[in-house]
Amino acid sequence: MASAVPTVARTDAVPAVTVGARPLTIDEVVAVARHDARVRLAPEALDRVARSRALVERLADDPEPRYGISTGFGALATTFIAPERRRQLQASLIRSHAAGTGAEVEREVVRALMLLRLQTLASGHTGVRPVVVETYTQMLDAGITPIVREYGSLGCSGDLAPLSHVALAALGEGEVRLPGLPDPVPAADALAAAGIAPLLLEEKEGLALINGTDGMLGMLALALHDLDALLVTADAAAALSIESQLGTDAVFAADLMALRPQLGQAASAANLRAFLAGSPIVASHRDPAVCTRVQDAYSLRCSPQVHGAARDTIDHARAIAGRELASVVDNPVITEDGRVESNGNFHGAPVAYVLDFLAIAVADVASISERRTDRALDRSRSHGLPPFLADEVGVDSGLMIAQYAAAGIVSELKRLAVPASVDSIPSSAMQEDHVSMGWSAARKLRRGIDGLARVLAIEVITGCRALDLRAPLQPGPVTGAVRALVRRSVAGPGPDRVVSPELEAVTGLVLAGEIARTAVAASDPAFTTPEDPA
Repeated sequence: MASAVPTVARTDAVPAVTVGARPLTIDEVVAVARHDARVRLAPEALDRVARSRALVERLADDPEPRYGISTGFGALATTFIAPERRRQLQASLIRSHAAGTGAEVEREVVRALMLLRLQTLASGHTGVRPVVVETYTQMLDAGITPIVREYGSLGCSGDLAPLSHVALAALGEGEVRLPGLPDPVPAADALAAAGIAPLLLEEKEGLALINGTDGMLGMLALALHDLDALLVTADAAAALSIESQLGTDAVFAADLMALRPQLGQAASAANLRAFLAGSPIVASHRDPAVCTRVQDAYSLRCSPQVHGAARDTIDHARAIAGRELASVVDNPVITEDGRVESNGNFHGAPVAYVLDFLAIAVADVASISERRTDRALDRSRSHGLPPFLADEVGVDSGLMIAQYAAAGIVSELKRLAVPASVDSIPSSAMQEDHVSMGWSAARKLRRGIDGLARVLAIEVITGCRALDLRAPLQPGPVTGAVRALVRRSVAGPGPDRVVSPELEAVTGLVLAGEIARTAVAASDPAFTTPEDPA
């Protein structure tokens, strides 16, 4: 019977990503995961794959048991499997390990883990046939996204359950999603519509498809991309707060930052200097006779120290991600000299640690942002602004409850900052007796990043309204440009109105990197950031 699944229309708007020539970059992972960039295999990759497969096929005929080739798996690693049962063994492995449960994982995460597993398959160290590599490439290009569930990975032996659901779809089993269709479709129908033959797995191939850190690494890559923009946004939000609360920019001077040569702190302070440059509001109270305050509160004065520490954490995590992107994670692996060796490289500890470290940084950046917002709404600390930035005090509540929302999110982010990687629970009859929980660390970081974006959006809205209430004084070029961007979707001060749609609109600008891009574009032409926030 002909399939009712439509073929997927593709565009070439995003440059293709080549797999198998060199390690992938974070930007390439994002391009495939989020923007549906086409995937191409390097010709030399297929040659490597074919050579290692020939070795596996020779070893499959060896009467001596070879783990993953002629034996069972995990606690059954010493059980010899007869040749006529090995296809069943591989299929059974995938079916039994496709044991995920819970909500569906986001499409971009599934595409990222598919791409990263493809990268390892194309290394020539896994022993799969070229057709396996080609099938994963074709599935990505066809926009076929297997349904992967939230729970199932312990982050040791890799992300077994998530990767098994992907492999299951490659076998023509289970369900997948296709662009433009509201409901899941059978994997067999989707493969048929794309002209892709379902895989029949041979020796070693089941293990090679599921033994990897690809899920947690994919989420780390996506997080690092997002955090680059969010840290610039945090600096822009802090500039709005500092300016509108009549804070000083003197504490961000380069010579003061040089006394403590932390790289992230220096970068954040440079941003704040650029974002506050030329501000008439800042200039209005430089004279000590006008401004009698000795120093600003920590949430204003120490913004570069907190944001900078987060930047340094991101840089460390990026270094770990870069090494992992250059890694071959499988067990067993085919070595350069033709040995088949068991190993422990699938353990997710290196990735899990930095995912947890990032969750701590995310919580702290959100925490200091919420404190800046709260100061703007408190007439005893805002230096002349009306309570809660309300239009008619006593009748209107202004942004009072927006701050409640920020406080509630920050409280949750603190809970999410509790590390997952310090936990471990034995599995596989005590064979896998120490696990990384890296998948869990990645899942909570994704929620944390969403929360940070929302807290920063609330600070941006608050800062923009506070700037309006400083009229006739005008903001600087950068903060003025950010305010103009916000005003396209959020009105200025006035009587109370429904706030939620405005929070959602500005959160969208934050998550899309628009606040960061606007601030950078409006700053001094000589100003540059280490990473493009786009």
